[in-house]
Formats: sequence, C-alpha cells, structure tokens
Amino acid sequence: MSGFPGSPKLIRAGIVLISPDNGSVIRIITLQYAPETLSRQLEAQAIEDGGNRSQPLRLTAPAKETITLEATIDATDQLEFPAQNRIAVDSGIFPALSALETMLHPTSAQLERQNAQAAAGSFEIAPAETPLALFVWSARRIVPVRLDSLQITEEFFDANLNPIRAKVSLTLRVLSVDDLGFNHRGSGLFMAYLQSKELLAAQFAGGALAALGAGSLG
Repeated sequence: MSGFPGSPKLIRAGIVLISPDNGSVIRIITLQYAPETLSRQLEAQAIEDGGNRSQPLRLTAPAKETITLEATIDATDQLEFPAQNRIAVDSGIFPALSALETMLHPTSAQLERQNAQAAAGSFEIAPAETPLALFVWSARRIVPVRLDSLQITEEFFDANLNPIRAKVSLTLRVLSVDDLGFNHRGSGLFMAYLQSKELLAAQFAGGALAALGAGSLG
C-alpha cells in the first residue's frame, strides 16, 4: 500500500445482505482486494413467437444481466499479528468463505421448519427466502443480485489445515423488476441502476455517419 499522502483511497467492492422485510443490514461481505477484471453479459428479452417477424424490436422486459468476477481472500497479513486477529489464527479464512457459501443455502432453521411441515402433512411448503443481496461496485453500481454459483480454490493452509488463502469466482445474476416485481424493496435499486445507465448514455458524444463511410442512410 502506498504511503504517499496524495494517494487515492481505494474503494472496496462487496455484497450487502439486507432483510427483505424491513431493509435492515444483515451482513456486509467486503472483498479484501478489488478484482482486476469484471465480466458482464447482457441478453435481451424480446418477443420470440416461432418465426413471426412482425415485432422484432419489441422488448418484453429488462435484459438478463450476469456478472462474473474473481477475488482473492488472504489471511497472511492478519497472521503476522496474531494477538489482534484471533479469528484468523483459529479459523483462517473459513469465516469469510462461509459468509459467501451460506448465500447459496437455506438456513438450517429453514430446513428444519420445512421438514417439520412435511412431517405434519402440510400440502404447501414455502421455499426458503434468502436475504436480498446487493452487489456494490462504487456508488454508481449498486444493484440487487442473486448469487448463482461460487467456485472456491483453496491454495494455502496453516498447521491445522485451515485455509489461509483462496481464490473465489462468483457468478451473480442481476435481479430486475421483472424478477422482483415493482413492489419489492430491491426494485427501486434496480430502477436507479437502469436510470444511471440512461443518464450516462445521454452523455456519450457519439459519432458521425461520415466516419462510418456512409453519407446518408436513406
């Protein structure tokens, strides 16, 4: 880390888990190091009716957007100061990995409740609802997401086989108003995310037909 007083403060990326009921923050998962690359794939949701080409420009919903990124989690620096970092000494990076992994599981309490409902002969067992996850990558990119997949490669271990360094690959599905419904707490954040894109697009200077070798399109 640079010691120059004029060095910019590095902003970290992360995931914020909030209650879908009252909006309270349940957990903040900060990525230790900002990933060097961020991949995004957008897929249009358009009318597809078996070859009818009468409405090829009609969009039925916001695009499906998938974000993928790789991050590194490392406890090496913390282990240099064991008195101040007892969790890292006792468990390595297991807590950080577990915070990500539990985003893909119903809680144990939810599973036990579903089992009790099944044992009682309930005809309808409600699927477990997870906290609302917000992917935060600067103030301009705060968007509701669902963690679709997580790949973990543990690289180094301490004497007790606790992992102390790992690379994680996350695949996040952006949740739009089409997924959440306009009345959901996360829909307002998606709309702000979309409106921010529209404002930025309006700032794009664009080009001229002459630069494309086309005098006119008529």
